[in-house]
Amino acid sequence: MAAPAAAHPEALRSPGRSAGLLDVYRWRFLLRLLVRKELRVRYRGSVLGLLWSYVKPGVQLVVFYVAMGKFLGLDRQQPNYIIYLFSGIVMVNYFSEVFSNTTRAIVLNADLVKKIYLPRELFPVSSVWVAMVHLFPQLAVLVLAAVVGGWRPGGLNLLACLGALLITTLAGLGLGLVFGAVNVLFRDAENLVDLILMMATWLSPVLYTWDKAYGVLGGTPLWWVYQANPGTAAIQLAHYGFWLPSQKVTDKYAHHVGLPAVPFHFVWWGLLGLATSVLLVVVGQFVFRRLEGRFAQEL
Repeated sequence: MAAPAAAHPEALRSPGRSAGLLDVYRWRFLLRLLVRKELRVRYRGSVLGLLWSYVKPGVQLVVFYVAMGKFLGLDRQQPNYIIYLFSGIVMVNYFSEVFSNTTRAIVLNADLVKKIYLPRELFPVSSVWVAMVHLFPQLAVLVLAAVVGGWRPGGLNLLACLGALLITTLAGLGLGLVFGAVNVLFRDAENLVDLILMMATWLSPVLYTWDKAYGVLGGTPLWWVYQANPGTAAIQLAHYGFWLPSQKVTDKYAHHVGLPAVPFHFVWWGLLGLATSVLLVVVGQFVFRRLEGRFAQEL
């Protein structure tokens, strides 16, 4: 006869306890439902639907390309500047959506949080998946544009593309866990996130080239701070993966005239950005777990 459950205390656990992000995979069936629900709600009554994933970055690219590429002349200074610009825009838009959506995830799902138990991390993680759904069309357009521009990637270039996506995902999720938990207690967190995202495009080499920042910050501690920013590391890896392998860029920088196309020791900067992103996830999970007991009450 089987022993009673009390004889195996290791098989028991307190109700309402989870393993945090590590428990998301076990609840993946519910994660899929949350992703579908969020997509349906977002595009309810919309005519274009998912096509907005093309329209918004397309308009943004045109505006920045005309302003920075034509008016300020960066198109004449930088070969295939439109690919350089678009690869940065795709990364910063992806980060913005992950960060902003995860920050609002708990508040927007207040009814579920108050009524039933499930790992609260499911909500920010589902927001990450929704952001990925919107990312794939932009990546497809970016790859097509890069191929037209003479894109000939090697193994390291493709690895850099994956590294850029990984850093961006982890950084956005980590920050989203922190601000999403704080946002339940203080709604001002959403406004602070909007301010951060407003600065994100300018705090990393999206519109300008890295040497412009190096000319001002190089040789100072601020250069280390600038490079330790996960957004900077992700965008530099995206440039290495999507922009650098194009023929025009390869020809210009073949003899390393002046400063190279990517920062010195950029691989190590990329690893530093990855380490910073992982640290953000660890800190985010810690803050989230400390505050989640108050979610139902505060909502």
